[in-house]
Order: sequence, then C-alpha cells, then structure tokens
Amino acid sequence: MRFPSVPGLRPTPDRVRETLFNWLGQDLTGRATLDAFTGSGVLTLEALSRGARLAVAVDRNPAVVRALVKTATLFGAQGLEAHCEDALAFLSREARQYDVIFLDPPFHEPMDSRLLSLAIARLATGGAVYVEAPDPVDAPTGFTVSRRDKAGRVHYHLLRRIEDR
Repeated sequence: MRFPSVPGLRPTPDRVRETLFNWLGQDLTGRATLDAFTGSGVLTLEALSRGARLAVAVDRNPAVVRALVKTATLFGAQGLEAHCEDALAFLSREARQYDVIFLDPPFHEPMDSRLLSLAIARLATGGAVYVEAPDPVDAPTGFTVSRRDKAGRVHYHLLRRIEDR
C-alpha cells in the first residue's frame, strides 16, 4: 500500500496489526470502527477487509485522507467514511457508537488527556478501544486493559469495559 510521505507518519507494524486483529477475533462483519488518527489507513483498510460495515477514518492531513480514499477505491472497499479533521474535534462532536476504536496518535505529540475519555464515550456495548503509545497506558475507571504487548518502542493495548468482559 502506498501513502504520502508525511513527517511523523508511522504505520502500525505488520506484527502488531496481526496481533491486534487476533485479539479482535479476525472477523469484523457488521461492525463499525473508528480510526481517530488514520495516518497510513492500514487499520481502517484492514477492518474493511475483515467485514466492517463502516470504517470511519479521521486525519488532519488532507493528503493522507485523499490517499486513503484513493486506496480504498482501488481495492473496491465499501463502507469507508473519511474525514479531514482533528481527532479531538471529531470525537467532541461525534454521536455514533463504535464497536472498535483505534487510537494511534503521533508519537512526537503528547497524548491529550481528553482523547481516551472522548473515545470511550463513543464505544458501543461489548466494544474495544485499541491504543498505541510510546509508554504503557493505564485503563480509565470502569475499564480494563484486556490485552497488552510491546514491539520495539510501541506499547499497544486493548481496553474493554469491565462489565463487558
């Protein structure tokens, strides 16, 4: 897959992506996903290839969003909704619920403390939030880190509501 050369763009490594989708159960048929920092779009495209009915991709870089739409069109992927917008602004106004939310903010920027709170407010019952970060992430109140691992400098986590487990 091709994507624009953008400073700080760091696609989720193949091994991490494979582990993530093993954690999610491989088949996302009928599910809705939100990729709040889509970057290369690899998580969004993977979700669509695994049957997601809706994959919302958000990135503030217009070249990244255009490239994702073009790639999805070339692959014949259905269900992509792409937004050129800041993730916090999008999450602040979004009202829909999602089964899987991907949070992989740029490593060179500190993670805004509001980000996880806004994301979990959009999480459907039984859903999961995936977080990639340069450091381990603690689960907020009412949530648990159901899975975690590390690959190189990347810490990755799957958070679920405690009552959904």
